[in-house]
Amino acid sequence: MRKYRVLSLDGGGIRGIISVVLLQRLCQEPGMKKWLNRVQLVAGTSTGGLIALGIAKGVPLARLRDLYVHDGPEVFHDTAFDDAKDLGKLFGADYSVKGLRKHLKRILGSRTTLGELENCHVLVTAFDLDNSDDPLRKAGSARTWKPKVFHNYKGKNSDVDVVAWKAGLYTCAAPTYFPSVDGYIDGGVYAPNPSMCALAQTQDRRYQPHPKLDEVRLLSLGTGTTLQWIAGASKDWGYAQWGPRLLPLLLDGTTGIADYQCQQMLRDRYHRLAPSFPPDKKIDMDAVDQIQWMVDFATKQVDLTETVDWIKTYW
Repeated sequence: MRKYRVLSLDGGGIRGIISVVLLQRLCQEPGMKKWLNRVQLVAGTSTGGLIALGIAKGVPLARLRDLYVHDGPEVFHDTAFDDAKDLGKLFGADYSVKGLRKHLKRILGSRTTLGELENCHVLVTAFDLDNSDDPLRKAGSARTWKPKVFHNYKGKNSDVDVVAWKAGLYTCAAPTYFPSVDGYIDGGVYAPNPSMCALAQTQDRRYQPHPKLDEVRLLSLGTGTTLQWIAGASKDWGYAQWGPRLLPLLLDGTTGIADYQCQQMLRDRYHRLAPSFPPDKKIDMDAVDQIQWMVDFATKQVDLTETVDWIKTYW
C-alpha cells in the first residue's frame, strides 16, 4: 500500500522550540536519520506554521532551533514606552512584527513564494478579517471574516504565488501579541492544532496528489500542555470570571477535538506527541525567559518511545 505522510505542528509562540527539539531527537534515533525527509505534507499553525514553512524550504532543524534560542528575545521584545502607551495589552499589541518579519525573510527568502517551497507540500492556517483593501475580494461580494488556509498545492484557488514570509507573518499574528498583517491574524483562533485541516486537505479532490484515507499517516506534535481545571460543579460566572479563563479553555478544546477527530478517522495511522508540563508549570507564548527550561524539558523529560515505535511501524 502507498503511504502519504503528514506532519502537523501546533501553535504556541516561543514554545515552538519544544517541537523543534523533539524533531531533532527523533532524527537522532537509530535508523531514523531521514524519516523527516519522507514528509509529503507539513502543516502548521502560528509558530508551527513557521516551522512548517522552514521544513518545506529545506531549512535545517538546527537553524530553526537558533531562530528560537537566539532570535526569540528580539521577536518578543517590548519597550517600556510601548508598554506604557498600550497600557499593557489593553489598547495595543504587545510586540511589533518588525523582528519577526526580519527573521522570516532571512530564513525563507525575501521573494520566495509558497510554490517555490519544493521540499514538500505545506499548509499554514490564518484567519481573514476581510480586509476591505484586499485586491482579491470579489466586487459586490458579501463581507465577512473567515478561516483561511494557505497551501502550495497546484490548482484552482491555490496560494502558490503568495510570498512565503508573508504567509508566515499571517499565521503568527496572534491577537494581543502582534498586530494583524494585511487583514490576517493567527490561525490559532480556530485551529491551534491543525491536524484536521491537514487531513481535510489530503482529501480535497481539486488537488493532486489525492491519497485515499487509508493511505494517510499523520504525526501531530504539540508545544507543551499546561494542566488546567476549574473546581466546583456549578459556576454562576459572567465576563469578569470567565474572561481570563475563556481563551485557554477554547484553545485546549479545539486542540483536543482535532485530536479526537483524527484518531477516529485514521485509527492506528495517527499518532500525537503532546507532552504535558509539570502541574505547577505554566509557560506563556512569549516566555523567552523560559527557553532554556523548555529545551531541557524537551531533551530530558519527554519520553519518545511510543512515537519512535509508531514511526518505525507506520511511517
